[in-house]
Amino acid sequence: MTIKFPRIFAATLAATLIGIASLPAPAMAGGQLSVTYSPSNPDQQRALGLGLSVYSLIKGVKSGGAYVSQRGNNNSAGGAQNGWGHNGIIVQKGNNHTGAVQQNGNNNSCGLFQFGKNTNAACSQNGNGQSSLTTVFGF
Repeated sequence: MTIKFPRIFAATLAATLIGIASLPAPAMAGGQLSVTYSPSNPDQQRALGLGLSVYSLIKGVKSGGAYVSQRGNNNSAGGAQNGWGHNGIIVQKGNNHTGAVQQNGNNNSCGLFQFGKNTNAACSQNGNGQSSLTTVFGF
């Protein structure tokens, strides 16, 4: 089986991130910018799920479940999984992040990545075979 990742999506994401990085922020600015990708068809859902599974394996997670990695201060993360075959990932780098993953059903994959400071995000999946990826930048 060959899985093709849409080149347009990759180019759009790269251009968006480069554009955002080049914007000047006021000295006292505070907030967060969130980018979420939720596949629109089963092939894309399986491809993203496979990518998140490979990430988990590289990080040493033995078999599905949840993986949390936090680097910084005052971060909190939590997860709830009901069913089987779930893969929930929370990675937080920086300070004062709050992240949560809730998965109900079977065989769902969610990646939640937070960087910077003061972000708050959650991934909630109800059903079977879903996948999503959320990246949050706090400033």
